[in-house]
Amino acid sequence: MAHKSRFSWINTRFGFFVLLVVLVWGKTQLANIMDFHLYSGASIVQLITLLLNPIPLAMLLIGIAFYFKKSKLFYPIAIIMYIINTLLVHLNVIYYREFTDFMSVATMLGYDKVNQGLGASGFALTNIHDLLYWIDIPIFIIFFLFKKMRFDKTATSKFLGFSVSTLAIFGFMTTLVLGEADRPQLITRQFDSKMLVKYLGIDAYTIFDGVKTRGVTEMRKSAKKSDIDNVLDYVNKNYADANAKYAGVAKGKNVFTIHLESFQQFSLDLKVNDQEVTPNLNRIYHSDSTIAFDNFFHQVGQGKTSDAENMLETSTFGLPQGSLFATQGNDQTFQAMPSILKQNGGYSSAVFHGNNASFWNRNNVYKNMGYQYFFDASYYDTSGDKAMGYGLKDKLLFYDSVPYLEKMQQPFYAKYITVTNHFPYSLDDEDKDPNFVTTDTDSDVVNGYFETNHYLDQSIGEFYNYLKKSGLYDNSIIVLYGDHYGISNSENKELASVLGKDPNEWTDYDNAQLQRVPFMINIPGWHGGGINHTYGGEIDVMPTLLHLLGVDSKKYVQLGQDLLSPKRSQVVAFRDKDFVTPEYTYTNHELYDNKTGEVITNPSKEVQDKIDKYKKEVREKLKVSDNLNQKDLLRFYKPKGYQSVDASKYNYANGLAKLKTLDEQRGDESTSLWHQRHDKKSQSLYETDAPEKDKPKSDTSRIQQVNPDGGDDTDGGDDTPNP
Repeated sequence: MAHKSRFSWINTRFGFFVLLVVLVWGKTQLANIMDFHLYSGASIVQLITLLLNPIPLAMLLIGIAFYFKKSKLFYPIAIIMYIINTLLVHLNVIYYREFTDFMSVATMLGYDKVNQGLGASGFALTNIHDLLYWIDIPIFIIFFLFKKMRFDKTATSKFLGFSVSTLAIFGFMTTLVLGEADRPQLITRQFDSKMLVKYLGIDAYTIFDGVKTRGVTEMRKSAKKSDIDNVLDYVNKNYADANAKYAGVAKGKNVFTIHLESFQQFSLDLKVNDQEVTPNLNRIYHSDSTIAFDNFFHQVGQGKTSDAENMLETSTFGLPQGSLFATQGNDQTFQAMPSILKQNGGYSSAVFHGNNASFWNRNNVYKNMGYQYFFDASYYDTSGDKAMGYGLKDKLLFYDSVPYLEKMQQPFYAKYITVTNHFPYSLDDEDKDPNFVTTDTDSDVVNGYFETNHYLDQSIGEFYNYLKKSGLYDNSIIVLYGDHYGISNSENKELASVLGKDPNEWTDYDNAQLQRVPFMINIPGWHGGGINHTYGGEIDVMPTLLHLLGVDSKKYVQLGQDLLSPKRSQVVAFRDKDFVTPEYTYTNHELYDNKTGEVITNPSKEVQDKIDKYKKEVREKLKVSDNLNQKDLLRFYKPKGYQSVDASKYNYANGLAKLKTLDEQRGDESTSLWHQRHDKKSQSLYETDAPEKDKPKSDTSRIQQVNPDGGDDTDGGDDTPNP
């Protein structure tokens, strides 16, 4: 009997409520310690709030059940609220392992735009201790079924519900006051998500973020035409003229933009076991026909790849939370590279990508940007083992794109989005180079990363060989860039030894330096290249590229500056308001000296004045970008001579038939490679060692092909070429 009485309190409503709150607290602490690492480096106040903050909102949410007298309502409501809390914690754990950030409401709302491929990635991100987040649920079910736990049919008073709610609100206000005392204007100044979670907890962060997301929606509705004036003033004040040495050197040439998925700068020139990881990219990087940058940083936020695309296409930042593509892309106004080049040189445009058109909402965003064609996964054979979790393997993407590429009218602007070098960096054995031996660290992620780097490099080499054989190489420029980090901060210490660093001395400074990604512009036939050491980022690509193509960018709204202009600023803003300059790195609220990599604890007045100036510059740039994008202010501004994009006229179904129709309409005036080769295919010129190339199509696939416009299977109404 003594044993039974010890746990009899659980069979009361209040006891069950206490148990659920304690379990939420325990699971949150598990996440804080094992996954978020929030206790590391925490201040005394942060230690207190981390211990307290899971309790108040768990009490408030689960305590809603006390307002229902009937047990058949009390228990289901309490359990549902408990499961929601558990789900929120675990989803953030999975998300944090990949993105080193917490899920925003915008990310949750746009989940359907990014979920393809997350199954494989999500499984790779799971750990054995994840069982602890859910193991209690089946235990509860078993206990209730075998009557080890019982529903308490005794109704509680409304006063108890009111008391629990009041105590919960008081507890939350306590953590809020502590947070505001330790970090003034915690809410109003919108510190980074990690700070909010440290002080207020995941539940509160999600609620505040939801309120802010709602505010952005209202902001867009209330925007006025005059709001664009401040943006234009900023753009005009910060415009950097083109460098006369480089202006127009690529005028009229085709543009290939190759998106190197998750590829970081440190892989270039790196040798593993005395083998070059990326011999093909290394040759391009060091060619005198290439303008390369070794201090080029990714600047993405939670939108990851979509943020990188947005910066390259529009020279504006992604959103503070979530993805601009996923949350606003359906009707956002863009003045992007495809439409600008079409109106300044008659460029046609297309994207080649082996994943679903709906991923990151690209099917809608690309139309608003003015992309004429989008050859997504539905245009390729992705059956069997030809695709990975995020789409068609890179060697096959380049090879299978040829029938579409050769039909495009020149000059063209063609973007290739690779995917094989994507987390979790796994390759089928048949795709591995038997002559390449990767690293032998304790991290499968790090070891796999260099194998997929090497595979991506091989695919670039094969594509380059095709361009040379087909003749496209001589009349094109090839832009190659890494979109964001590949190895997350949680794996960087495993990476340290590969880079010749001591993992025990690894700091946030080292993490910031690894935000470098490749950016190179290869201009065949021109020999004025070299490695440029200027500091810049993805926001600067568009004006740089336009000036090389001989397009005056001054009338367009661009927040970046030409990387080749002597008048540019070398302050590189990160999405979280951190920054890097040639002299200093400011990250995670600490200032580092780039010469020593050491923290500057007591900066001189001269140095502090510089840092304050840089902070102001970074915040102003991000604020201007956020106002522009969140309010969709470009709908109020049309540069002189610019024709706005009408997305309703674009349909990405049956793209090949549309290109054939256009080629026939142009007749002898056609400029396609197909026409130049007298209607002869160029596929035979492409040599690839992809083992899957000749495998027959099967009934299975690792990805689902979903193209809202129908892909290559339907004609979308007719074969009329897109405008």
